[in-house]
Amino acid sequence: MVTIKTTMPQHIEQVKQEVIEWRRYLHAHPELSFEEVETANFVYNTLQSFGGIELSRPTNTSVLGIIKGASPGKTIAIRADMDALPIDEKSGVPFSSKKPGVMHACGHDGHTAMLLGTAKVLSQLKDNIAGEVRLIFQHAEEIFPGGAEELVHKGVMDGVEAVIGAHLWSPLEVGKIGIVYGPMMASPDTFNIIIKGKGGHAAMPHDTVDSIATAAQVVSNLQHIVSRNVNPLKPVVVSVAKFIGGTTHNVIPGSVEIMGTVRTFDPDVRKDIPIHMERIVKGITAAHNAEYEFDYSFGYRAVINDDDITQILEETMEEVYGSDAIERMDPSMVGEDFSAYQQVAKGAFFYIGAGNADKGMIYPHHHEQFMIDEQSLEKGVSLFTSATFKFLA
Repeated sequence: MVTIKTTMPQHIEQVKQEVIEWRRYLHAHPELSFEEVETANFVYNTLQSFGGIELSRPTNTSVLGIIKGASPGKTIAIRADMDALPIDEKSGVPFSSKKPGVMHACGHDGHTAMLLGTAKVLSQLKDNIAGEVRLIFQHAEEIFPGGAEELVHKGVMDGVEAVIGAHLWSPLEVGKIGIVYGPMMASPDTFNIIIKGKGGHAAMPHDTVDSIATAAQVVSNLQHIVSRNVNPLKPVVVSVAKFIGGTTHNVIPGSVEIMGTVRTFDPDVRKDIPIHMERIVKGITAAHNAEYEFDYSFGYRAVINDDDITQILEETMEEVYGSDAIERMDPSMVGEDFSAYQQVAKGAFFYIGAGNADKGMIYPHHHEQFMIDEQSLEKGVSLFTSATFKFLA
């Protein structure tokens, strides 16, 4: 007896090479966040060529595809991000970026290609679908406020009961699939502090208010938030990543700029961090007769995977690739705006292994030589397709 489980692998095999070609085209033609006009046009036209998909443009740089099955049922959404990064590519591959200073250095070209492949397979199998599938090709994941929140406001998630997404992951070996129950990715907040002192000659520090010495104490004491103000069972990262002050060896500058990021999972801890930070900054500057400016920006929410949807994904992974392919992974402090979709529907995000040391694919995300093993793309199509049918069933 011919079933969907026996025919699906054939459809996926037939689309496999196309997915690689789409990915290479997208890799060669990257566009930055909120500029993905040509990428969205390519996605729209490719989806249109499949037939059987209702298409719309929620924004000028995004695409929504809807596949309605032969019978009514639940609604699931699958999301792929499309934007690139402001990096000058040095991977050396034949399909390297044709746009100087812009590169797909995070795998979003692969995410888009995988969802295109999924769309083609599902459009061919729509008579077997009971329910509805939303295909969300999202702009601007890399830059806050991100594209996900905007698309939610545009209504792409209205009526959706579950949402899934994946990230090609170079630290994970190709052939492996990473799963995380509960907290997966942190809230990526940012802060900017300006310490205002009184500049002067470095040989006469008594006539100055040393902004560098004061700022150095601020940096050191910010770490007390993690070690002394937060429950040690609640993960928190406070990282200073930028410290700018001074112009030469014998001038104490009048001000110093400090920038960095805070990563949390717990919303209550997240809310308290800027309060702790400003208290420290205020106290240190007051002690040294300096002044300050403090700005704190809340970024994306944390990605918290729903247990039920995560279990469906894990069962799908085991059925398709076996338990040996599954890696139970720890939460990561990176951020992702997939969390916006999880505010309106049950959702889960997972990793697809894309690294391969034997092929020299060892570079981290956002690196100028970043590259994925394209064998990973077929796995994304297979898992998206199989998980869709499993959920709708």
